[in-house]
Amino acid sequence: MLFHRKYEKMKAFQREQLGDNPRALEEENLSDKLEKHDTLALILSALITIVPVVLLFLLAIVAAGYFFLVR
Repeated sequence: MLFHRKYEKMKAFQREQLGDNPRALEEENLSDKLEKHDTLALILSALITIVPVVLLFLLAIVAAGYFFLVR
């Protein structure tokens, strides 16, 4: 892992902060770390990334169908 040392240091710091609590070794939920409008931002960024790719894919399928049926 590229950031293995940093990851281990962060986990050690987390264990130190939480003490002997069993939650110290568990992964926290993403919703615990999100701020108020982070979910909306994540959805919008996913749509901005995925929608153009899907449109290009559909355009390629339509173009291929057009050339097979018309020519």
